[in-house]
Amino acid sequence: AFTTGRLAGTFGLGSDEPSGAVTWRWDVLQESLERAGILRLCSAAQVHGATVVRHEDTWRGWLRVRGVDGHFTASRGTALAVTVADCTPVFIAHPAGAIAALHAGWRGTAAGILGVGMSMFERAGFPADECTVHLGPSICGRCYEVGPEVLTAVFGSPETAKALLDVHDVLANQAARFRVSSLTKSEFCTRCDNAHFFSHRAGDTGRQLGVIALQ
Repeated sequence: AFTTGRLAGTFGLGSDEPSGAVTWRWDVLQESLERAGILRLCSAAQVHGATVVRHEDTWRGWLRVRGVDGHFTASRGTALAVTVADCTPVFIAHPAGAIAALHAGWRGTAAGILGVGMSMFERAGFPADECTVHLGPSICGRCYEVGPEVLTAVFGSPETAKALLDVHDVLANQAARFRVSSLTKSEFCTRCDNAHFFSHRAGDTGRQLGVIALQ
């Protein structure tokens, strides 16, 4: 699993770069994955929701679905990708051969996308307490001031004032409820480290990519 940065260029199809340049990066990514035996790449037009889809091995190439913010597969030779710029790319893996990639901003976190993803592992026969979870680069709690409506949605209790929100911490607490075997968090903040990552709060239209692959 990995997350790209500013140096790799934007992977967001809605960025202000020419679409041909962005598509070329996706092509290069596919070629690199194919050299490693990864024949399928999944991504989505994300909507900040909590829908996670399962992908099988009945196709080949680049699949881009709509209205989805998470991907799960137990089919080897598949890579899952989410686009982010302040939201958290969440990578989940089970040692028996299952992976997931989730796009978790505050809306997806409040809607419980992590729980949806973990439950998908359980239903597929991969116990959540045997899974590894990594929270990739995203905006940190020192940089992310949000309104009371956001805090109310995330924590489920009425809030009346602005405050700082650490989405990593919220996601970590959610993962802990599933007793995952390992939980790690990136030390990078997309806003603090804006020289290396795209940040929506910093005014960037570019998007980095979080990718996890199952060989």
